[in-house]
Amino acid sequence: MLASTIGPSSFPKVIPVKVIFVHPYGSNWMGVGKDLTTIFNLMPPIGMLSIASFLESRGIDADIIDCYATPMPAEELVTEIIRRKADVVGFSCTTSSFLEGYSFAALLKKRAPEIATVVGGAHACSVGVGLLDDFPAIDYLVIGEGEVSFYELVASGCRNVENIPGIGYRRDGMGTLSAVRELIPDLDTLPFPAYHRLPRFPENYSLPLFSFPKAPNTSIISSRGCPYQCSYCDRSVFSRGFRFNSPEYIVEHLKMLNRNYGIRHVFFYDDLFTTDRSRVARFCELKEREQLPVTYNCIARLEHVDAELIALLKRSGCWQVNFGIESGDPEILKQHRKFYGLDEVGQKLRMVRQSGMRVKGLFMVGLPGEDEAAIRRTIDYALTLPLDEINVTKFTPFPGAPIYRDIREKGEFDENWELMNCLNFVFIPHGLTKERLEELYNEFISRFYRRTRIHWGYTRMIWKSPHSVLTFLRNLPAILKFEMKQKW
Repeated sequence: MLASTIGPSSFPKVIPVKVIFVHPYGSNWMGVGKDLTTIFNLMPPIGMLSIASFLESRGIDADIIDCYATPMPAEELVTEIIRRKADVVGFSCTTSSFLEGYSFAALLKKRAPEIATVVGGAHACSVGVGLLDDFPAIDYLVIGEGEVSFYELVASGCRNVENIPGIGYRRDGMGTLSAVRELIPDLDTLPFPAYHRLPRFPENYSLPLFSFPKAPNTSIISSRGCPYQCSYCDRSVFSRGFRFNSPEYIVEHLKMLNRNYGIRHVFFYDDLFTTDRSRVARFCELKEREQLPVTYNCIARLEHVDAELIALLKRSGCWQVNFGIESGDPEILKQHRKFYGLDEVGQKLRMVRQSGMRVKGLFMVGLPGEDEAAIRRTIDYALTLPLDEINVTKFTPFPGAPIYRDIREKGEFDENWELMNCLNFVFIPHGLTKERLEELYNEFISRFYRRTRIHWGYTRMIWKSPHSVLTFLRNLPAILKFEMKQKW
């Protein structure tokens, strides 16, 4: 058990300290006017909530400022941090939000240099301690899993940091890693995320539009790590190991969300929710026995899907299953992930859809090795699948992904961190242009969604997801304005 290895007795004595976590917004909007992304998809920052909860359980006061839910200018944010008398400020940054987070840290250092600034999250973990050489307003990095490392850093008063595993610090002016932090072996020993630290939770948050039957709703992460080796995935935070919460823990988590916040639907935002069959079976059994009034979505790998799994998911209240399909070109798939037969994909998706659950397909455009013919094969293939909706991202080579090492040999790469959010073509494969990629991307979206079957599916959402329909109608002017700007 975790408690036996990192229990309270093994931690440093807590000194009075005030911590504030900041979730920078970054640049994620491509349109004009109102940012539709935060209207139609705004999930809580689960990683920061977990660390905040860990600190609270050990007597450290931790606030959260989520710039996605409550955007504010840098001056206002820094003024608020100073007003709350923070001792340590932790910034959790993706690649696209890092520079905004750093601008906050730099301004904070200018106005209140005594406040310690700490950066963690995907970007810090993938780029590493070299960030400290180029960004002087950062005092420390948290590299890897954050709960214990951040706690020990804060509880020590940021002293003797070289003895705290998982901390990036400066030695003789150069970025240095103290030591590698061991992974938390038993995730059940962690408290539930500190949802109560988010102002107006869950009202200010929502899962993607039309991806839920009921509101309020939220997301859960019930596992960490991944044993697979897809070329495009960054595993620098949780590594390749696979650890997970027990079914009992998950059910108690759902009970708490329903009891304390009225949550009626959750999205298990795990890459590998269905990997351990015994865990899934036990969870479904417990949830069904408890008669929890909470439905859910999950992400499943196609290799795990069979009639038994589908029956378990459906019986326990699963509403939608998402699948990472990525490409409809066999050769591209072989280059970038574990290969599966494309005919088998369609068969399995039909099984899921025939059970009454919705099916969402996840695709990428612009993968290394793709040409126009390969992208067209993906588009044509997607149109043959029994999908209710799709999500198409623009391939982005993140620093922690295996493909990043030799990405410049495979095409043109504009490593502009602010644009690396999967909404911009920062990488152009050999033989293609950015303009042509944009045209093919838009064609993909247009051909999929402008079909009678898809239109009828969304019409039925009036009864299946009434909250989504109301949100859509309230924001219809902004949607139409955005639609008119597109070149479908």
